[in-house]
Amino acid sequence: MSSSRLRVGRCSIPGQSYVLTMVCHHRRRWFVDPEVSAIAISHLKEMDERGYVRSLAWVVMPDHLHWLVELEAKPLADIARRLKSSTALAINRSLGRGGSFWQAGYHDHAVRRDESLHRHALYILGNPIRAGLSEQIGDYPYAWTLWPHDR
Repeated sequence: MSSSRLRVGRCSIPGQSYVLTMVCHHRRRWFVDPEVSAIAISHLKEMDERGYVRSLAWVVMPDHLHWLVELEAKPLADIARRLKSSTALAINRSLGRGGSFWQAGYHDHAVRRDESLHRHALYILGNPIRAGLSEQIGDYPYAWTLWPHDR
């Protein structure tokens, strides 16, 4: 699906929570490298520190990432663009390469009021288990949530 078709009907509401998914170009498994994962994680944290979002959970998988956020000051498209741009520049610099790092666009899901943020966070944290990368929530080193895992 084209990037422009993904934007149809997309809205950006401060205080609204969203699940964002961003996929590496050609599904390259860049994030199996711990240094590359660390760069992405530092940029996720920086978005919080700058007050753009309030991160509720994230996981960096080998070829993509999922991020549950509550919007603060910036529109959703700006958040996605900033994260993708800053991580691509930093990772490409670190690897001594150029070219595309991310696939065009991103997927988002606005979390409805009747949906549980905690359940979305657990789903995100369960990704490594479903992919066979860990056996239980809390074991995978490239995942984080605001909530305790045992709730």
